[in-house]
Amino acid sequence: MSESLATLETQLHGLWMRSLNGDSACYERALTLLSGYLRGFLRNRLQSRLSDVEDLVQEILMAIHQKRHTYQSDQPLTAWAYAIARYKWVDHLRAHGRRESLHEDIDDWSETLLVEGEHEASDTQRDLEQVLAELPAKQREAIEHTRLQGLSISETAERTGQSEASVKVNIHRGLKTLMAKWGVQK
Repeated sequence: MSESLATLETQLHGLWMRSLNGDSACYERALTLLSGYLRGFLRNRLQSRLSDVEDLVQEILMAIHQKRHTYQSDQPLTAWAYAIARYKWVDHLRAHGRRESLHEDIDDWSETLLVEGEHEASDTQRDLEQVLAELPAKQREAIEHTRLQGLSISETAERTGQSEASVKVNIHRGLKTLMAKWGVQK
C-alpha cells in the first residue's frame, strides 16, 4: 500500500468508525473524501464518457450508504469502497457501453437520407422495403417497429408477440446482417 493510500485509509477508517457510531459530521466528511477518490477512479476508466462520472459517483455513494452495515472494521475501508465502486462501474458498462457503441447519431446521416421529391421518396421507400424483405420476418418486424415507426422495445414486443430480449436480439442481428451485406464498417 502506497504512503498516500495508507494515510487516506487511516483518515477514512477513523472517520468511518465514528460515523457508524452516529457522528453525522464524520460521515459527511468520509463520504466527501471518498467521492474525490472515486471521481479519479472513474475518470481513468470512463475517459470516453466523462459526463457519466458524477452520476456514477452518486450511485456508488448511495450503494456505500446502503451497504455500510456490511463493512468489517478489521478490513481496509478503501478496499471495501473500491470493490463497491468496481461493481457499479461494471454494471454501468454493461448497461451503457455495448449498446451505445452500436448506435450512430441520425443527424450524421441527415444529408444522405434527405429526399427531394415524392418520386425519390417512393423510390427510397421501395428500396428500403426490398432491403428489409431479405431479413427473416422477426428481425424485419423488430427493425420496422423500433427504427422506422419509433416504437419502444416493450411496445414492439407486445405487438409482435416476442419477448423484449428477443426484440433486442432480432434488431441487433438484423442490423448486423444488413451492415455485413452492404459492406458497412463500424
